Amino acid sequence: MIELELQIERPEMTVQAQMAVPAHGVTAVIGRSGAGKSTLLHALAGLLKPTRGRITLAGRTLFDAAQRIDVPPHRRDFGVVFQEGRLFPHLSVRGNLNYGAHLAAEREGPAFDDVVQLLGIESLLARRPHTLSGGERQRVAIGRALLCRPRALLMDEPLASLDPPRRHELLGYLAELPRRYRLPLLYVTHQIDEVLRLADQVVVMSEGRTVAAGPALAILSDLSLQPLVGRFEAGSVLAGHVVEQLDDWQLTRVDVAGQRITVPHLALPLNAGVRLRIRARDVALQRELQRTSASNQLAGTLTRVLERDGPYCAVELSLGGQVDGATLWALVTRRSLHSLGLAPGQRCVACFKAVAVEGRSVAQFEDEAAR
Repeated sequence: MIELELQIERPEMTVQAQMAVPAHGVTAVIGRSGAGKSTLLHALAGLLKPTRGRITLAGRTLFDAAQRIDVPPHRRDFGVVFQEGRLFPHLSVRGNLNYGAHLAAEREGPAFDDVVQLLGIESLLARRPHTLSGGERQRVAIGRALLCRPRALLMDEPLASLDPPRRHELLGYLAELPRRYRLPLLYVTHQIDEVLRLADQVVVMSEGRTVAAGPALAILSDLSLQPLVGRFEAGSVLAGHVVEQLDDWQLTRVDVAGQRITVPHLALPLNAGVRLRIRARDVALQRELQRTSASNQLAGTLTRVLERDGPYCAVELSLGGQVDGATLWALVTRRSLHSLGLAPGQRCVACFKAVAVEGRSVAQFEDEAAR
């Protein structure tokens, strides 16, 4: 586990952060540009010195301003990956990987051949960094970080400079790391598909402060946090599992909290776990089940109404029956809500079309019970 409580003075702002990163899995740090995300990660890595506070990794103190403890970066047992990879240009891929292994010669951890095979970089070993594509460079950078045999991984928007196909490719590799090596991964990003695919926990930062933290499903589905997040479009994230493939129609049915959702085809086996993202603006409300062109009608209890800009309000529905909280949001006009006569505590039905679940917004995840 990583535990920290820090104050970091920067010319543009003061960053004050407090968090506990679980010993396994991925914790995503999200927020608007300039929120202090990268500053926090650099302080953890030892590249910036906080003015006060404390950092521990698996019970070992890495920084303590009061006790004047400041472990240098190369002894903090973090593997760090930045946006641009930062490979040594004068070394081959093999040389870059061996540099990481040399730093960790006395520690147990991933073997060279295992990492090379996992990341699919066998054919790159003799090449120099300037001959690699962006995706190849990032795979090598991840491999070097793993071969440092770290106690935790820190990643600062490692896919930000890549085109969509390369990002999608590397997401598969990143999703495998926590499961394969049982490492905590602290992951700074702006991209919601990365958070959906990878994150178990999410931390939200705003104006240099950590303002919210919790399970990914709950944080990503909380519209009260939306103004702090930036690029993420308001919506809900629901966990479920595949129950039926409608091959003739290229559709898939997913069970969420005991109710069925029809979505565009997912190439997954029955019972596979999925996360579904549904934009709030694609959800309509009605008092009861009706015949409609919308493929999906989910019954729930209205739990919250948030005022939004202009004529709109965000309405939260609890679908029930899910440990992480099956919460669906709808963005409607205040006039519509009034005409329906809906208020917190009342039952109603949320409607949305199958196409409201976009392909890029659907991500497979590992069922908690199987971990």
